Amino acid sequence: MTTLIPVLGDQLSMALASLRHADPATAIILMVEVAEEASYVPHHKRKIAYILSAMRHHAAALSAAGWQVDYVALDDPENSGSFSGEVARAVARHAPDEIVVTAAGEWRVAAMIDSWETLFGLPVEICADTRFIASLDEFATWAAGRKQLRMEFFYRDMRRKTGLLMDGDKPVGGEWNFDSENRKPAPRDPAMPRPLLFPPDAITQAVIALVAARFSDHPGSTDGFDFAVTRADALAQQAHFLHHALPRFGDYQDAMLSGEPFLWHSLLSPYLNSGLLDPLDLAQAVEARFRDGDVPINAAEGFIRQIIGWREYVRSIYWHQGSGYAERNFLDARRPLPDFYWTGDTDMHCLSQAIGQTLDLAYAHHIQRLMITGNFAMLIGADPVAVHQWYLAVYADAYEWVELPNTLGMSQFADGGLLASKPYAASGAYINRMSDYCGHCRFDVKQRTGPDACPFNALYWDFLARNAEKLGSNQRLAMPYRNWAKMTEKTRIELRTSAASFLERLDGAHDQR
Repeated sequence: MTTLIPVLGDQLSMALASLRHADPATAIILMVEVAEEASYVPHHKRKIAYILSAMRHHAAALSAAGWQVDYVALDDPENSGSFSGEVARAVARHAPDEIVVTAAGEWRVAAMIDSWETLFGLPVEICADTRFIASLDEFATWAAGRKQLRMEFFYRDMRRKTGLLMDGDKPVGGEWNFDSENRKPAPRDPAMPRPLLFPPDAITQAVIALVAARFSDHPGSTDGFDFAVTRADALAQQAHFLHHALPRFGDYQDAMLSGEPFLWHSLLSPYLNSGLLDPLDLAQAVEARFRDGDVPINAAEGFIRQIIGWREYVRSIYWHQGSGYAERNFLDARRPLPDFYWTGDTDMHCLSQAIGQTLDLAYAHHIQRLMITGNFAMLIGADPVAVHQWYLAVYADAYEWVELPNTLGMSQFADGGLLASKPYAASGAYINRMSDYCGHCRFDVKQRTGPDACPFNALYWDFLARNAEKLGSNQRLAMPYRNWAKMTEKTRIELRTSAASFLERLDGAHDQR
């Protein structure tokens, strides 16, 4: 009995559920590179190169482990260009008796897989993706009857389930969350750790040439490509982070510095999301460093919360809400995304830094995404679908299941508070407190209005004013709305006029492109 096992580009794990009970003697693993997957949004060149190279290296590892791998490269002249088309060709080549596949991470691909049984006239077994800590059924049970689906309470249940940072039934240190200790501005430290670099081997060099030929109009560049593309190298990057960056990760995880894209961050999310690293293994390794006395509790807890709390939570929200979630636009935001999101060409230094490194590296850390590019997009009223498509395109770790809830819910508040308890809106004061960006900017963060004022300042108050009907009752915004009410009418008019002038110039620049 021959079994065809398609393995997707974000399923690069030897522990995949569809492989668990398969017989290498009778199973054929199908891996395909298709233009459809690389271009449904204009993915960053570096992102495409990473995924294709990691796929090719994983196929080699599977072959070395005794599996029969049928691999279709992007430049294969017979390549149909679509995933279902390549499964159809594989069915014709191998005449399998069944198809076994691990569940897709995205609605779009799941819909394809759901059609295969009818298309090919074969039984299709879809295995639950066991690489996640919480099953989708488990989350549905947790969510049932709750008025609010807050991550913090879900995270506590994940701590109890895994036993991570627990003393019996109590959290280590007496608190579930040490986030209040993780908001320090970063010093310029000559001893700041640098991530490992992985020079491209022959496989990766071939992929880079292919990307240059096929996706020249996509954003970004593959110059200086240095991603890990094997599990062994991803594990080396993990070990490097645990020993060199994790101890100070907690203190400075929200900090930003000009010319320093990485600080004390892990750079592991692309490897987690594509399958090269296991999230529970990583979280347990972080806990071990804490238990050994090498890492403070705020660093260990803050990182573990991102892995077993936030990452698990947004994936569950994505599937729990269904495809209609992508259409939500609670604040009725309709403005086009500014062109400089694709070029980095702006006088606002914070945005040029965050966007510039994004275009260079297909990477920015979570506060750059949330409080710089996301904050600005929300303040100007950018269309959340356009914002979502940009984040999905430009980041190497962005798959829709993790990116969409983060963008739509956390960053843009387009779901009206399902995911976040308040909009993450901030003026220039926050950026100045958490970074050195403002000291390098032509705009004055201390000024609220006028041509030299930091645009974030007037935009922040304008955002609150124009959305008062929808946001005014939010208890977490009570203080800023009280401050707005205390302002003189003249001050309020000046702020809104300054914001309107800026938005008019922004719209004019878009119209003239």
